[in-house]
Amino acid sequence: MKKLLPLIAATLLLLAGSVVAADKGAKSATAAPAATQKAPATTEKVDLNTASQQELSELAGIGEARAKAIIKGRPYKGKDELVERKIIPQSVYDKIKDKVIAKQGK
Repeated sequence: MKKLLPLIAATLLLLAGSVVAADKGAKSATAAPAATQKAPATTEKVDLNTASQQELSELAGIGEARAKAIIKGRPYKGKDELVERKIIPQSVYDKIKDKVIAKQGK
């Protein structure tokens, strides 16, 4: 019995140590991703026919003046009309074409 008591004590200390180490690892593992997580990217496209001037001006190459011109030229049947109607140059269109859409009204 006297030989068994130190063995039990050593086993308990070993288990307690591994639980504490695992707990610290779990805390740092959960804390690290939270710190490095980025805000989800918006996958929703900006509708040229309904977007506000603010929403349009946030697009690359579209400032306040171009946003106003886009609004003035509504409605659009397709997003490529921005270039056809000479509202924006092709180079700007190439930057935003994957971020915009021209939905048709009901």
